[in-house]
Amino acid sequence: MTARGQDRLIDISLYSVMAVMLLFFYIPIFTLMAFSLQEGRYLTLPFEGISLKWYGELFNSGPALSALRNSTLIAFFATIVSTVIGTMAAIAVVRYRFRGKSAFQALAGAPLAFPQLLLGIVLLLWFSVLGRWLGFNTGVVTAIIGHIVYITPFVMVIVAVQVYSFDPQLEDAARDCGANTWEVYRYVTIPLLWPGIFSAAIFAFLLSWGNFYITYSLAGSTRTIPTFIFSGIAVGSSPLYPAMATVVFVPGLLLVTAAAALRRRSSRTA
Repeated sequence: MTARGQDRLIDISLYSVMAVMLLFFYIPIFTLMAFSLQEGRYLTLPFEGISLKWYGELFNSGPALSALRNSTLIAFFATIVSTVIGTMAAIAVVRYRFRGKSAFQALAGAPLAFPQLLLGIVLLLWFSVLGRWLGFNTGVVTAIIGHIVYITPFVMVIVAVQVYSFDPQLEDAARDCGANTWEVYRYVTIPLLWPGIFSAAIFAFLLSWGNFYITYSLAGSTRTIPTFIFSGIAVGSSPLYPAMATVVFVPGLLLVTAAAALRRRSSRTA
């Protein structure tokens, strides 16, 4: 076989593997979308008909809209706080030397090694003891704190990759032009790190948005999208829940697409 034939065979093999992987990942999602269009009340095959009525039922359902609001609220605040803390931690770890740096890195990354279920149970025990002392119950606030603990290390790792590729001479040039420390961070450091920060924020939002184990452990009686779907499927299957899963999947796909577009634009600008 010629070298050109070998290269073509390798290309075909790689594209075939990629196609199989995409099918493996997306067939369950497309199946879920298909079941959300079923006209019948139960998830059965063959379909009784095709209809969008379950999307109408979804947006007219008070518990479903409440779960959507709670998930959005928890994910929004958890994303803001974890992005700020994770960005500061990433800059500190990469750019500065300080006593106890190795211990800080190990402790900051420790939640990555914890299974979500175990982390949720540990936090639940901690909040149960603290709640008895201070007189509060688990709910939205404890769920936000648990999500922050879980997703901040992911933000730190993602932003740290961007910080590693950052040229500190750009900051030196800004200081030579008379900029103070705040102006250097505002006009040079943060804008150049923004693609990584934005990507980390989107990843954090999606981790919080679809989190089940920590939310189930710490949200108390508050229902979010994952716990609402779980409680509904536990008592019986209905196309309402695939419809809700589809509605949740679309914003996540749009956010990931926006992050990819921003990174490509940043690369072209660089």
